[in-house]
Amino acid sequence: MLPETRSFVGRREELAWLDRELDPGVGIGRLVSLVGAGGVGKTRLAARAAARVRDAYPDGVWLVELSALHTAGLVGLAVVEALRLADQSTGPVTEVVAEWAKGKRLLLILDSCEHVLADCVALAETLLPVLPGLRILVTSREQLGLPGERVLHVDPLPVADDAVVLFAERAAATGFALDDTNRPAVEAVCRHLDGIPLAIELAAVRLSELTLAELHGRLGEHLPSRLDLLTSPQAAGPPRHHTLRTAIGWSHELCAPLERLLWARLSVFAGGFCLNAAEEVCAGGPLPAGRIAELLARLVEQSIVRRHRTDPARFQFLDTVREFGADWLRALGEEKDVRLRHRDHYRHLAREGCAEWNTGRQAAWCERVLTEHANFRAAMDCALTEPDSRVALAMAADAGFLWRHCGYLRDAQHCLDLALATDPAPGPDRTRALWARGAVALLQGDLEVAAGWAQRCTEAAEAQGDPVAVVAAAYVEGGQLALSGRLPEAIDLLCRTPRLPVREDAYGAAQLQVRVALSFAHMLRGDHDRARAVAEEVHEASVKCGESWAGAFADGIVAQSDLARGDVRAAVANARTALAGHALMHNTVGAAMALDVLAAAVVAAGDGHRAARLLGIGERVWELTGRAQMDSPDLIATRRSHELRVRDEIGDLAYEKAYEEGHTMPYEEGLDYAAHGR
Repeated sequence: MLPETRSFVGRREELAWLDRELDPGVGIGRLVSLVGAGGVGKTRLAARAAARVRDAYPDGVWLVELSALHTAGLVGLAVVEALRLADQSTGPVTEVVAEWAKGKRLLLILDSCEHVLADCVALAETLLPVLPGLRILVTSREQLGLPGERVLHVDPLPVADDAVVLFAERAAATGFALDDTNRPAVEAVCRHLDGIPLAIELAAVRLSELTLAELHGRLGEHLPSRLDLLTSPQAAGPPRHHTLRTAIGWSHELCAPLERLLWARLSVFAGGFCLNAAEEVCAGGPLPAGRIAELLARLVEQSIVRRHRTDPARFQFLDTVREFGADWLRALGEEKDVRLRHRDHYRHLAREGCAEWNTGRQAAWCERVLTEHANFRAAMDCALTEPDSRVALAMAADAGFLWRHCGYLRDAQHCLDLALATDPAPGPDRTRALWARGAVALLQGDLEVAAGWAQRCTEAAEAQGDPVAVVAAAYVEGGQLALSGRLPEAIDLLCRTPRLPVREDAYGAAQLQVRVALSFAHMLRGDHDRARAVAEEVHEASVKCGESWAGAFADGIVAQSDLARGDVRAAVANARTALAGHALMHNTVGAAMALDVLAAAVVAAGDGHRAARLLGIGERVWELTGRAQMDSPDLIATRRSHELRVRDEIGDLAYEKAYEEGHTMPYEEGLDYAAHGR
């Protein structure tokens, strides 16, 4: 759960009800829904309630934010991402979640379900019957309508009490102080706004430029007719929906014309944005790029745009405010043009990330891909719906590569499959897309599918005549052979691959991965000297490039070679180096592999209790991937041998106790323990 950044007002009865319903020992239903109008405070109520019952859920309270989803069928994927499951499988997402959550006790918060209601219903119907330790808390403008659903209708704040307190707290930043003389006017304002928290917050900040009397008077004015464009005569819903819309529209009217235009154009961003992106996407016509910083600052001052809770350099909308801006953008006739500018901004960003991936900028690009994931996805969806399939193919090749290396395998598979399904003409973008699709299949363990993509990628690279593309294709084919157990064939193919100068782009990363695959194949065959020699080459090239992704795998193989040589101290040091590299790149599979090696080194050093904890930590991390030891019989057998050695050293009871201590550690705590010995 994310920390709250503002004080919380009222809701005492609602919180008492939620305390009971979310208590696993008391609550009678495992699906609880907070239902109410937009802006009424459902999300903040859910966050506060979850914080109060956190200790009842040892496996976590997890927030799944759904407002940024623009396409049906993505709710399950959003849950996987919120749980930080590095899903490496190709099965249904709900099966991945169910397998991971088996035997666990956790609370899942599905926030803003109304636009993906059917998907949320399907998710709850699938998970709740098979996971007795799961509770789901929903916020939505509509209830899910499932049997056993416990529904709390979230009403506005009582005007004479909590609404006035909220207004006073938010207006305090303007110098306002509540007293007996101004309280009646504040009550009148809150009553006019029906006690809706978001409407009250938007009004309170206006005291920086209006007196309380002026504020009350302006709220009573009829909105200009052009705002009526945003509400059709057929619009249905309770009066509170219209009250909130009127309050937002009133805030809209008080904005300067360019502030209103920026508000509308910013609505195309999903999940958040930075100033640079706002300048590139939103500038044009009467809105010059040089004015956007000051206009954005004004929107922040008016609480229309908010700074991100954990990154002050990023900004975001509340859902209802963003929706108003999106409606206004459509009314202006600019929606398509601005969405295409948004697409192009992130298309160029993805291309830039691929161009610099095999450099010292790699870790920074990984962080940026994680931060901008919702925007990359929205831009990719836009590209796939446009008639020019060449743009979609080029972006899928770039975004697919980045997502593959940053843990978003299903997003990569989805966009690449759609882009390649159009049977695009031969060319560099098609070859890069084929490589990325094959590389995704490798990490998913879908080896038969990987073999097909490997063949198509090799044919395309050879036809293209790019020698580096041919080398890159060898990684997919050789990796597929190695993971299939055809080690002599894999080694022969990868050894015959030409050694070319390593590039700085995505193909440069593929060049290093060819050598990692060769080293890995040697290791699986038991030839530790050759495995080490190749891994040290990769390590040297990695340091020279400044990259970490391939280098961390090489460090792990060197650690295994150290163990084979009996150099336990070096094995521990190199395994920890590998773990640090994988953690830097958020590579869960790599971290799990490094933990297995580290556990083996630690037991060889004579510390069986620590080794058992490390095996427990490693198992928890493997569970996040959905594929323990990548389903490799060799890796599974190796890990089993380490476990048996630890049991022999400290006994079964001591092993089980230490293993459980490691297995119950949170992800970050477990990695910290492994890396620093604490």
